[in-house]
Amino acid sequence: MPTEFTVRGSHSAFQPPERGTAQITLAFQGPAMQPVYDRVVGDLEAVTASVRELHDPANGPVTWWATQHVRTWAERPWNQDGKQLPLVHHASVGMQVKFRDFARLTSWVGRLVDAAEGFRLDGVTWALTEARRVELERTVRAAAVKDAARRAQEYADALGLGPVRPVAVADAGMLSQGISPMGGAGPAAFMRLAAKDTGGSGPELELSPEDIEISAQVDARFLVD
Repeated sequence: MPTEFTVRGSHSAFQPPERGTAQITLAFQGPAMQPVYDRVVGDLEAVTASVRELHDPANGPVTWWATQHVRTWAERPWNQDGKQLPLVHHASVGMQVKFRDFARLTSWVGRLVDAAEGFRLDGVTWALTEARRVELERTVRAAAVKDAARRAQEYADALGLGPVRPVAVADAGMLSQGISPMGGAGPAAFMRLAAKDTGGSGPELELSPEDIEISAQVDARFLVD
């Protein structure tokens, strides 16, 4: 009677990011709406102009960018004594800018920090290009299948059996009824922000991405006749 082995294979690959998308916000508040709104719109026009100078979809340093609509709202805050204060008006707008040149990304953010009072960097999303990501996923999945085959053969060898032959391969969890497949992507890259001392010329902003992990897990069933 054949002996059956069910194993899980896995593999991971790490790749430095190829794109960094800065997510920024321009925001102001004040006692009257129109000056607050005008300030945000003015800063947005200046930031947009700086992006257009760098925008080149094929060669960068900026390959893509987008802006949101300007949001406005008002609130009447309370002080610590429970007294309601005068109305405060707010205006803000978000923007996303994708860079392929990370040194230019760092210098661009640094200039905005100095020039735009209402500027805030909400984060940077690091990513691979679509072509590179697909290529890595294909490589990682193939390596995970090989890992599963190696594990099954090691079990068979430990029992003194012959070569194993595959009868089923699936995404992790799909060989068991009622179990959903497990995700194959690794954790997203993180962003590290640091102010580097340049010896008298003021702090210099550094953006340091972690490598992006692409991982895959497969379940496989093997038989030894």
